[in-house]
Amino acid sequence: MTNDAGRPDALPVDRLLRPRSIAIVGVSDPASPGATVLAGLRTFGYGGAIHLVSRGRREVLGEPCVASIDELPLDVDVAALCVPRDAVAEALAACVRRRMGGAIVFASGFAEADAAGRAEQDALAAMARKEGLALLGPNCLGLVNQIDGVPLSMGGIEPMRDRALTVGLIAQSGAMMSAIREAARAKGVGFSHMISTGNEAVLGAEDFLAALIEDGATRVIALFVEQIRRPRLFLALAAQARQAKKPIVLFHSGRGAAARAAARSHTGALAGDFRTMAALTAHEGVVLVESFDELTDVAALLDRAPAPTTGVGVITNSGAFCGIAHDVCEAAGLDIPGLSEATVARVRALLPPFAPAANPLDLGTQLMRAPHLLGEAAQALLEDPNIGSLVIATVLGTSQQALDKARAAMPVLRAAKKPVAFGAIGGEAVLPAEFLSAFDDGKVVLFRSPERALRAVARITAHGRALRRRGVPRRVPDIAPTAPPARGMVLEYLAKPWLAAIGIPMPDGALARSCAEAAEIAARIGYPVVLKVQAKDLAHKSDAGGVMLDIAEAAGLERAWEKLHATLIKTRPDVSLDGVLVERMSPPGVEMVVGARRDPDWGAVVMVGLGGVFVEVLDDVRLVAPDATVEEITAEIGKLHGAKLLAGMRGAPPADIEALADIVAKTAALMRARPEIAEIDLNPVTVYAKGKGACALDALVVVGPSS
Repeated sequence: MTNDAGRPDALPVDRLLRPRSIAIVGVSDPASPGATVLAGLRTFGYGGAIHLVSRGRREVLGEPCVASIDELPLDVDVAALCVPRDAVAEALAACVRRRMGGAIVFASGFAEADAAGRAEQDALAAMARKEGLALLGPNCLGLVNQIDGVPLSMGGIEPMRDRALTVGLIAQSGAMMSAIREAARAKGVGFSHMISTGNEAVLGAEDFLAALIEDGATRVIALFVEQIRRPRLFLALAAQARQAKKPIVLFHSGRGAAARAAARSHTGALAGDFRTMAALTAHEGVVLVESFDELTDVAALLDRAPAPTTGVGVITNSGAFCGIAHDVCEAAGLDIPGLSEATVARVRALLPPFAPAANPLDLGTQLMRAPHLLGEAAQALLEDPNIGSLVIATVLGTSQQALDKARAAMPVLRAAKKPVAFGAIGGEAVLPAEFLSAFDDGKVVLFRSPERALRAVARITAHGRALRRRGVPRRVPDIAPTAPPARGMVLEYLAKPWLAAIGIPMPDGALARSCAEAAEIAARIGYPVVLKVQAKDLAHKSDAGGVMLDIAEAAGLERAWEKLHATLIKTRPDVSLDGVLVERMSPPGVEMVVGARRDPDWGAVVMVGLGGVFVEVLDDVRLVAPDATVEEITAEIGKLHGAKLLAGMRGAPPADIEALADIVAKTAALMRARPEIAEIDLNPVTVYAKGKGACALDALVVVGPSS
């Protein structure tokens, strides 16, 4: 199903999430998986009609059974198919005959197993799509709608009646859904929905994401995926969630080099699938995390309060932890701002004369006899306009001291309008039960590691700042370029004038087909010059000896011309030359790379990084969305490991970052304006001193069919 713009729409899942009637197929005895689903429905108090199908029994757990799906009434909303793999096809066909709304297939052994399983799954999916059957799975754990009391899962899930049900969880893996659920429960998270999508033969994470964005109870959406199957739909939904102020927290596996799809050019190799996904989802406001721990930590914090835009306040009773906090925050990109004058005056009254009134704030050993100071200090820092969030990192002491600290801080923390975290220094030390019970209501997130709390706060602060940037008017350049000068790989001598016409600076030069022509061009543009062979089969000319640099005068030009052609005859006698590009030699500067590629699934993405011969060795690049603003591009340039080279080192002047950002922005604009461009690779782009500009010394453009 697609909309008018050609984008695939999310499929309707309402009858699965909120069924008025349910059929459980495969209830063989009270210990069977089907009986587990029935027991869950009873535990949750499901109020709709329940129908049981059992070939061998007429009654299970006091409920009557029919012998086949064909004996069920018409138009049952959903069937939970607790049957083995070999019986799934027959069961789904029967569901179609009874006009059911949807079906959940728990059985495994399909596409995740082998080619035969893939073929069988594809056939089931084709039938379900043709007949309009909403199919969840196979190889899934099902779903749970806590809000409406609908547990359609074999996981034995208990209802959460002791907390607000505000986080929606979607996981492609059923086992990981269970693990995330238990980890988040320990942090007081209450789930509105928990959905395992499995192999996603028909319904996928995107379909349920669309439903959770519309769900009134869900405030935060947590996702674990191994593959986003409909990227452009996902991006559209992420934008919708951002506009609805519903954070999406995403843990996506496959970030390693082995999981990236390599391509021929630098840009293709460096902008692999994971990096492209990360850049484009982050651009739409998705919070991308790197572990299950971060997924639960970040979701729990965002469920409590809006994402902050200013730095963190830290309160501790360990002077040593002050240094640790600085180290952790610096590595995570989280600032620890100074306290306002008013806050300094407030906290100074809480401290002994020798203790500094600073952030992090060390309350020292006095907390042992005066735990109330923890609440007073927390109140002071939370009211400081410089502070966007608060982390308490405390050595708890004895059971009674731990409880006293919690009781002192809890009234303030529960009432906070900013994100707060209570971190117990000591890792996995046994904590008193009464202390733990103080966090049961889920209003304050307890961390067994303050460092972990700080890293989670760093994530949500970066998210808050990204949202703030998206809230200001966007300055995105628009251009109207002519059609590309050729199809396929556009040779440099053709690509450069075309790129220069949209404002990307290029060296002076022209194509020569004889040494005499080369001499005329060099005399016109001025020495020193560069010679570069131009041929369709030489994407990287220097590898074949096809580049001659720093030619200072006419005699040297003649020698270089002869050497260039002699070398090429030895290394690539099969190559047919269009000619030799003669260009003015660029002065030295910082060598960067700018590129763009059009991913077949995700669309266009733009790259900037450290360039020249080091681009593949150092792998120091940042990706940006094609509609990124100049300010966003500049911010990404600042995140490069090699950004210090641009800032000026060892007496070198600062580089013209504005000129570099302008080239990136115009490359992005070109990708937006000409959908037939598959790839652009500008390497190196030499960036000169501030105010002196930048210049693309080499250019590779690949043009495909219009999309």
